[in-house]
Amino acid sequence: MNEAPETAELIRRAGPWLARSSAPAEHRTAAVLGDDPFDTATRHETFERATALRELAAELEARHPGAADLLADVFTAAHAARPRLRAREAMDPARLPHHAIVAALLETPAFRELRGLAAGDPCAAALAVLALAPELRRILEQTGREQDLARRAREAERHGAEAATAVADALREAVGGAAPAGADAEAVHRAVRAAERADRVARASARDADRALTAVVPGIRAAARTATERAVTAARTEAALLRAWGVGAAEKERLPFDQRLRLARRMGTGRLVRWADLIGRFRQMAEGERSRKVSGASGELVGVTLGDDLSRVVPSELAHLGLPALRAVFAARHAAGELMLYDHRGERATGRGAIIVCVDTSHSMYEAGPGGVTREAWAKACALALFDQARHARRDFAGILFSSPGRHQVFRFPAGEPAATADVMEFAETFLGGGTSYETPLGAAAELLDREHDRTGRAHGDIVMITDDECAVTEEWLRDWRTTRRRLGFRVFGVAVGAPHAAGEDSVLDRLCDNLRAVEDLTDVRAAAGLFRLI
Repeated sequence: MNEAPETAELIRRAGPWLARSSAPAEHRTAAVLGDDPFDTATRHETFERATALRELAAELEARHPGAADLLADVFTAAHAARPRLRAREAMDPARLPHHAIVAALLETPAFRELRGLAAGDPCAAALAVLALAPELRRILEQTGREQDLARRAREAERHGAEAATAVADALREAVGGAAPAGADAEAVHRAVRAAERADRVARASARDADRALTAVVPGIRAAARTATERAVTAARTEAALLRAWGVGAAEKERLPFDQRLRLARRMGTGRLVRWADLIGRFRQMAEGERSRKVSGASGELVGVTLGDDLSRVVPSELAHLGLPALRAVFAARHAAGELMLYDHRGERATGRGAIIVCVDTSHSMYEAGPGGVTREAWAKACALALFDQARHARRDFAGILFSSPGRHQVFRFPAGEPAATADVMEFAETFLGGGTSYETPLGAAAELLDREHDRTGRAHGDIVMITDDECAVTEEWLRDWRTTRRRLGFRVFGVAVGAPHAAGEDSVLDRLCDNLRAVEDLTDVRAAAGLFRLI
């Protein structure tokens, strides 16, 4: 087409649409960005491995197209070190409701706390998404109209882009001719009119969608606050339960997501969740008692004294040996018995063999004391703290649950093997019911120590008997028991829980044990402190 007034007019009318056709807007479905390039890979891997997340994404996507992208955004917001919200202008219009949901989550103070618990931990972030899921589902259901309007706005925008492309194509055909052609010019005018109509529809659709979304944002924010508060409570509970059950950060990171989810759900239901606080307090108390011990010294650390025992010299005194000018001073103070030494009192902890805890699980152990704490809960919490004691000292541990004669169950945790949390929980959850027999568990404990002695040559194990009942033993069994004790050199500690008569002088338990104590207040973890100083 020659440069004629008609040509110039066509170019003028088509000009506004040429830029739109040559540089289409780029839209994104992800509302949240992470700074770490591995964030995306971590998210994909977690969703691939986490069955519950995949099922949730499939369920929501079937009802609300694009919901899988929303879950991915929430995961990134919880997991990324520094999540950044993408600008609204860069978002796919159909995803603007999701952008508003994520923005509302990120604004809540509770979500910042949630990130403190989940950032950098893919499993914790996945659990956060699952905890938020009920409210996210409710928000998606309540904003169905707004999502439809957003999708229509996106479709109208797509039609507008296609109309702009049609204008460019029509102009190209008209300009490419040898001379102006009325038919070609009319095609350009029709394309421009269609583009103008599409643009008006797109603008109106975008305006309607924006107004509708603006109207529901306060409701989204309120729901986001509720969702994050519940998610934070769930995250705190999971973290507290894992700590109470002795699951450290390293083990937590190694656990596959599905296994960790099952573990969290198992910990958070039934008796175990009610015991968590007691178990945690027992473990803290036991750790405190361990910290009061001095390696190689006997008994409990109570202060500093003066003397010449080089095995108890405090580190500041030993530092003098590193300075040639002070070595003579050190020698003189040693000769005069004036070195500063750790002072201690009590028995020497001689046990080096296995620690075996026999826990009574007869029917009476269900009886609750102050605060609703049952005898079983106190006994199991004490046993788990002794399990920690064994792991810390690299000693084998066995838990023996017992009730009626011949009825018992043994849980072994060798020192050289990792202890699966699920196995520890099974030990804590198992309850046999029935009556009480001392001979059955003590005989099983002695047999375990005998096997250990034959296998490794180790002796001097420790048996802890926790019960709430008194029962008789035969003279023949008692003679064999004493013979086995002399041969293997183990000690026996007894704890009578809620049964002062069982801990009385000349009781059967008193005759069987080297060290016996009674516990009446089931909320008192300090009643067992002596065990952790001596074992």
